[in-house]
Amino acid sequence: MIKVDRRRGCLLNQAEFADGPVIYWMSREQRVRDNWGLLHARELAGDKYPLIVVFCLAPAFVGATMRHYDFMLRGLQQVERDLRFLGYEFVLLSGAADKVLPEFVREVGAGAVVTDFDPLRIKQQWQAGIGQEIEVPLIEMDGHNVVPARFVSGKREYGARTIRPKIHRLMPEFLEEFPALGTTQVKGAGFPATDWEQVFSSLRVDETVSPVDLAPGEAAAHTALDEFISKRLVKYAEDRNDPNAEGTSRLSAYYHFGQLAPQRAALNVVACPSGPGVEAYIEELVIRRELSDNFCLHTPNYDSLDSAPEWALKTLAEHAADLRDYAYSYEDFEQARTHSALWNACQNQMVQSGFMHGYMRMYWAKKILEWSASPEEALRIVIALNDRFEMDGRDPNGYVGALWSVAGVHDRGWKKRPVFGSIRYMNDRGCRRKFDVDAYIAKWSPRSLMRYMS
Repeated sequence: MIKVDRRRGCLLNQAEFADGPVIYWMSREQRVRDNWGLLHARELAGDKYPLIVVFCLAPAFVGATMRHYDFMLRGLQQVERDLRFLGYEFVLLSGAADKVLPEFVREVGAGAVVTDFDPLRIKQQWQAGIGQEIEVPLIEMDGHNVVPARFVSGKREYGARTIRPKIHRLMPEFLEEFPALGTTQVKGAGFPATDWEQVFSSLRVDETVSPVDLAPGEAAAHTALDEFISKRLVKYAEDRNDPNAEGTSRLSAYYHFGQLAPQRAALNVVACPSGPGVEAYIEELVIRRELSDNFCLHTPNYDSLDSAPEWALKTLAEHAADLRDYAYSYEDFEQARTHSALWNACQNQMVQSGFMHGYMRMYWAKKILEWSASPEEALRIVIALNDRFEMDGRDPNGYVGALWSVAGVHDRGWKKRPVFGSIRYMNDRGCRRKFDVDAYIAKWSPRSLMRYMS
C-alpha cells in the first residue's frame, strides 16, 4: 500500500468522500514517476476504485505560444503512453479546467479529486471555482517543492535569508525517496486513446514563435539530469555565472512543465560527493525556487509593481522622471533593436533557443528598466518577453526574477544612480569582469544565428 505524507496536501473544500473513481487532475506536474499528487490519488483509489488521470487543455493559455504547447503536448503523449502501460486511464479534456472538469467529475461519479499545488493566480482561481462546483473532496498535493509551500511558511518571506533556515530544518523530513506507483488491476470505463493529431489541430495559439530543439518528456528530463550531474555539477559553482561555459543544469523547462520532479533532482544531487557544486545547486534548486513559490502564493499581484517593497517603490518614484539616455518600445526590445550588442545577443539567444543564461537574464531585465519610459512599463515588457519566448515562461521564478531585477524584491538598496535609484545596477563592464563578452556576442549575433538555425 502506498503511503504519502499528508502534510504535502491541502483539502480545498469541505465535501465528503464518496464511492467512485478517483480523479487525478494533472496540471503542474506532468509526469508519471515521482509525482506526489498521482501517488496520493493511487493511495485513495487503492484496489477498490479506478484511477483516472485527467488533463484539461485550454486551446489558448495566457500568451503561451506554439513553442510551449508543442513541448507540453509531446510530453503529455508520453504520459498517456506510460499510464496506459501501467493500466491507468488518461483523459484529455478540451477547455479551461473550471469549465470542463466539474461536469466530468459528475459524469463519472467520482469519489474524490486530487490535483497539483500551483501558486499562480489563474490556477488558484480554477481550484477555488472547481472546489465550489463539485460535491466530493478536492485535495491539493504539493509535488513541486521539496518542503511543501503551504507547510514551510504561512506568510510571504522577506528573502532567502529568512526562508533558508526554515527549509533546511525541514529538508531531512521531506527529502525522501518516492514510492513506486505500480500497476493497477481495477478497470475503469475504458476511455479511448487521445487523438493527438486532432489536439494539435485544435490549438488557437501564436505559431510565429516556433518550437526549439529540446527533447520533451519525462525520459528526456531524466537523461538531462543524469548528464548534468555526471558532466557539469562538479564545476557548477564556478561555471554557473559564465554564459559561455555551458555550466548550468538546463533543466528549467522540465521543472516548469512538471516533466521532472525537483525533489528527484535534489535526491540525485545530494547523493553525490559533497562540494561547492552540490551546495550551490541545492541553493538554487530548493531555496531560491521555493522562495519564488512562497512569494507568488502570498502575493496575488506577483506580476505588478505594487508588489514591490516600500523602499523600492519610493526610490523608483523619486527617479521616475530621470532622463533616459536611450528609450525603446516593446517592439524595439522584441526585435533586438537596441544600441547594445550585448543586450541584443541576450534577446537573440532567448528568441532562438527558448533559453537565456540566468546571469544574462538579470542583466537583460535591468537594461529594460534603464531604457524604458517608466518602471511599470519596464516590468510589463520584461514579463511579456520572458513569457513569450522562454521555455520556462509564466513561472513563479520568472515573475520573481522580473521583480528582483526591476523592483528590488528579495534584494536590498544599493548606491543611488539615475533611473535606478537604489535598485541594484548592472552594466556591460561588470559583465566583462565575469566572462568573455565578445565571445557571447559573436555566438548570438545575427550572422552567427544564421549558422545556428541552419
